[in-house]
Amino acid sequence: MGARYLITTADEQTWPKDQPVVFLGEWCRLNSRRSVWERMDSVVAPYHWDNRKKLYKDYLYIQKVYEIQLKELSLKLNQIHAVDHPLRYWRILIGPWLGVFLQILFDRWFMLKQVINHGEVNACRVFERDENSTIPNDMSHFMQLFIGDDWNEKIYGQLIKLCWNKNFHVEKIFLKKDSSRQVRPKSKNWKNLIKNLLKKTTNSLYPLTVISNEYFFISSYLSLKINFHLQLKLGQFPKLWQGVSPETTRPDIRTRKWQAGPDFEEGTFPHIASQLIPLNIPTTYLEGYEGLVKKINNLPWPNRPKAIFTSNSYAADDVFKAWAAEKTEVGIPLIIGQHGGHHGMTPWSFYEEHQINISDYWLSWGWSDLKNPKVKPVGNLKEFGRKVNYDSNGDGLMAEMGLPRYSYHMYAIPVASQCLSYFDDQYRFITALPNALQNKILVKFCPIKYGWNEKKRWDDKLPNIKTYSGSQPFSAMSARSRIIIVTYNSTTYLESLYWNMPTIIFWNPEHWELREEVKPYFEKLKSVGIFHETPESAASHMTTIWDNVEGWWQSDKLQTARSQFCKQFSHAPEKPLDELVAFFKGIVKP
Repeated sequence: MGARYLITTADEQTWPKDQPVVFLGEWCRLNSRRSVWERMDSVVAPYHWDNRKKLYKDYLYIQKVYEIQLKELSLKLNQIHAVDHPLRYWRILIGPWLGVFLQILFDRWFMLKQVINHGEVNACRVFERDENSTIPNDMSHFMQLFIGDDWNEKIYGQLIKLCWNKNFHVEKIFLKKDSSRQVRPKSKNWKNLIKNLLKKTTNSLYPLTVISNEYFFISSYLSLKINFHLQLKLGQFPKLWQGVSPETTRPDIRTRKWQAGPDFEEGTFPHIASQLIPLNIPTTYLEGYEGLVKKINNLPWPNRPKAIFTSNSYAADDVFKAWAAEKTEVGIPLIIGQHGGHHGMTPWSFYEEHQINISDYWLSWGWSDLKNPKVKPVGNLKEFGRKVNYDSNGDGLMAEMGLPRYSYHMYAIPVASQCLSYFDDQYRFITALPNALQNKILVKFCPIKYGWNEKKRWDDKLPNIKTYSGSQPFSAMSARSRIIIVTYNSTTYLESLYWNMPTIIFWNPEHWELREEVKPYFEKLKSVGIFHETPESAASHMTTIWDNVEGWWQSDKLQTARSQFCKQFSHAPEKPLDELVAFFKGIVKP
């Protein structure tokens, strides 16, 4: 292949006219712009993580780099801010950002290295930017940025400038728009609106009732009813604390003229990461750190809680993380609850490792880890106290997963261009059904849109299939369905199996790897027709049982397999409230 112009993102301002090009990945080729890129003389670079063994090997390597950089960055931030916090403090506060940033950076760096070092490109365009542009304010802002083209173009530009500026012609162009404040669309429904209004109203009353040593619950994943009664049984006035956002702080590039870590060999990934960390670290951890500390010192939260419990705030809520990190320094236990599926099942998952690492106890939905006594099986926190029925005369509900076009935090899922294979599996399932049955399926898209243009893809391939793009709760839609079809390894089927709702699961095992010790549980589901490894097998089974789903689902063999699986991964205790009360009282030192 002759030398071509390199295209790194879907931002067409960086695309040349009338030049042969190499797209760095499928994330560049938006389906909505097919008419443009199909006319180009183009090729797509092979994606390095299509080799899943390499993906896992790289994950282990990046984790080693992460630990080195975390220690060095902790020392640097202690020095900059004239504080003396231990490593655990900084792991809680900056660990999610640093881990995800390094995993993203490695992918962007390796893809550029693969294409450029092979002599496949002779030029590219990068934006001429203000050095302060697209620096995130906090972790929540970072999570909004890294799914978009603008932030990724900046990272590619920084890497090219640092590593390959002299290898080929780099044309700098003026940025016509600033999308650094693009945000991820939020799912809205009336229940959440009412819940948030209730929280805001009651939060104003909480400071009057706070006891300095009460339990602290925030984003617990427990239902309102269970949360309320749990706190009453623990002897305190129930509170539904809300997260608090850090102040917005402008970056100052003058404060970022340092290197994160010791001298690494030039050109290696650790060396590159040490130079780009200071240019991209959120302002809340650097310029805005003093304001963050001031904010947590003025919170109305208990001063010395018996324990801190969350299921969701460990990653993106920087005010909570800074507050909780300080409390752990004086011995207050941090408990994190499992907040969804996939946990305890797969060979690698950064967030699972991180949560267990920073917590004193980690509450699973049923599984335990003999190597780590921190993991305490309590059951499916999300579903305690909830029942959802199904309609034996309803249609089928097929749940689709939404994934970013660019790689992000690492766990065993389809990555980047592999999402196209995931979409193809869904089409294969539908087309393997009889025509009459195809019309009985409603395809529910993820309400968060990442630019894959799923609705148009489905309309182009299967225009007669019913689809839904809204944000109606999954439980409400399930109640009108006779069977749930789940196409990915996540929360959805753990909910439906918990509810004892007819469920068919299928996914490509090469993109959804399982731990060896977990495979026997899925084999039992496979033996009764719940789990399938090909869309054709799932479609064939659903065709067979469609007219008597109830008879299939209520068979003794199936219910035994479902119960055994749920006991391990989506357990429903007989008295969940009593078990939670016993756990929280049991961890408090007399």
